[in-house]
Amino acid sequence: MKTTDPISELTGYAREHSPYYKNSLADVPEAINSLCELPLLDPADFWKDSADLAHWPVLTAPIEHALVFKTGGSTGGGRLSVYTRTEWQRTVEDFGRSLSGQFSPGDRVANLFFAGDLYASFLFIHDSLAHVETAITEFPFTGEVDPLKLADAIAQHRINVLAGVPAQLLTFASWLKQRNLALPLVDTVLYGGESLFASQRQLLEQVLPNARIASIGYASVDGGFIGASHRDCMEGEHRTPDGHVLLEIVDHHSGATIEACEQTGLLVLTNLHRRLMPLIRYPVGDLACWREPAGTAQRKFALKGRSASSQRVRVGILSLITDEIGETVRCITGSDDWQLLIEQADGSDVLTFKCVINERSICRLGQLEARLIELYPGILPLQAAGLLELRIQSCQFEDLARHPRAGKRLRVIDLRCYDRNDREVSDGIFGPAQLP
Repeated sequence: MKTTDPISELTGYAREHSPYYKNSLADVPEAINSLCELPLLDPADFWKDSADLAHWPVLTAPIEHALVFKTGGSTGGGRLSVYTRTEWQRTVEDFGRSLSGQFSPGDRVANLFFAGDLYASFLFIHDSLAHVETAITEFPFTGEVDPLKLADAIAQHRINVLAGVPAQLLTFASWLKQRNLALPLVDTVLYGGESLFASQRQLLEQVLPNARIASIGYASVDGGFIGASHRDCMEGEHRTPDGHVLLEIVDHHSGATIEACEQTGLLVLTNLHRRLMPLIRYPVGDLACWREPAGTAQRKFALKGRSASSQRVRVGILSLITDEIGETVRCITGSDDWQLLIEQADGSDVLTFKCVINERSICRLGQLEARLIELYPGILPLQAAGLLELRIQSCQFEDLARHPRAGKRLRVIDLRCYDRNDREVSDGIFGPAQLP
């Protein structure tokens, strides 16, 4: 992958203005021929000291004319992601235009993403919808809307598109099912923030029988706009937003760049326009594979689950921070040997914490569970809605999975199925959305 002037300008700017990049790129010559000559960013080093924005070495300038969002975790543990207002505007403009092909003229869209407490999703979708090139109307409910009021509003205002995180959409669907209600008027469901699995899709289809279900796009608070959702994308597939980011897939053991299709590796992002908090060869925490050959415009890729080394794990509406969990396990049990297993069963997520502890510490498993719920209070409503099962287990060293080649212990094992065979079919009115 040949670098271009924007890459040279980006790395030069980062070296000059960011102490972090000045250090991390110190051994890299100014003239390079490809991105792979730059080191992969170490997320742990990148986020170190990020809680103190005035002294965070990653930033290239003081926080002025900026937006600050939280990436997840508890109030004390969630990391902060920073955009200048210009960078934010560019992000939502590009994302919004990429969405245009998902809508039909006259669509009425219920924005059910979450707002408040420095969360970005509601504001991100709200601002992005303003740049959709199709004529649509937004109803900004937020994810806290009462289900009865939402159902009444859908009927009263003929709202036909629901947009939100799967956990919120599934909670609403469960409420409808318990009352033997269906909403045939809804013809589109756009989800984001996490993956939607087959059993969950079945519940949505029961109460929204006429709805086409699709990803709203692939974005994160830290990484920004990562992938566009087009009508030709299967479940888990997105297209590279050319001109906004450069995406790579690299072997998680050797670090070699992967260009072949259907070979899974770490998804790595370089954002071309963010300067306040530069992202240069940043592992986003997901596994992916290419679905189209190198050189294809807006090259399609498929998500294949969370990386075992991910610093942030998405489960429902929860963003779990692995460093935060590790410190909690260490403080309560005295053990550094633990693993997080994520599975799907009967439409709900199953979250299993395995921990190697001695017999005298087994009594502390209940204390560990209570502390995890204290750190992530969103666990309780997900449990109440039947969308999450939390298990805390003691185990032996040999019960912890290891990397098949490197032999290293894996912190996160994501066993959810991200593949779906049926492809979204265009309705014949609009083609795939085109990015600028």
